[in-house]
Amino acid sequence: MKVAENIIESIAVIEVEGNIDSKTAPEFEKAAIAAIKGQGQVIIDLSKVEFLSSAGLRVLLMIYRQIKSQSGKVVLVGVSEDIQDVMSNTGFINFFIIVNTLEEAVETLKKG
Repeated sequence: MKVAENIIESIAVIEVEGNIDSKTAPEFEKAAIAAIKGQGQVIIDLSKVEFLSSAGLRVLLMIYRQIKSQSGKVVLVGVSEDIQDVMSNTGFINFFIIVNTLEEAVETLKKG
């Protein structure tokens, strides 16, 4: 798994590539905590993630709670249908805004 952090128009962007499971979730969590520090808006690009385990869902929830406590928003990009199904079945899908492209995510957060 690879995690890259960027800033686009003062929005934190976390790009993840590979599976997020019990082995890789700690690495994802560590990178995410660093990326969201002091941020009110976060984009998480999951377009290159094929599998997301319960450990990965826990990290997403942690990010959501931290950003929400600052009255911010989290947008997920490129979430596969399988991952959306898992998120829907667990109720996690209700916490996030899901869009198809990075450009849509930036526009969504700029609109407020």
